[in-house]
Amino acid sequence: QVQLVESGGGLVQAGGSLRLSCTASTRAFRDYAMGWFRQAPGKERDFLAVINWSGAISDYGGSAQGRFAISRDNAKNTVYLQMNSLKPEDTAIYYCATSESVNCGPNEYTSWGQGTQVAVSS
Repeated sequence: QVQLVESGGGLVQAGGSLRLSCTASTRAFRDYAMGWFRQAPGKERDFLAVINWSGAISDYGGSAQGRFAISRDNAKNTVYLQMNSLKPEDTAIYYCATSESVNCGPNEYTSWGQGTQVAVSS
């Protein structure tokens, strides 16, 4: 199990931006693809983005397409999620997680952070 700590959440007005960070406590950070998910109250977990070990390959879920960007810095053991043009419906708890590849389904992610709250006001 890898310990993951998310940060960067908060309250932002609609149309604003936030950058989330997720730092991993492992020397093997390069061994993992990293994903971002979110979950709003009463809703299912929503896949947002995943990035491979080198950062060369990424993929996005429908909610994130065109507005969010995933990146990573292996020297800092950190993955980022840049979120632009935020909407009230983006309000949720945002989680990062580890997987073996960018092709893993949500149930194949092995380690999860505690999440960071994002709230978007109208």
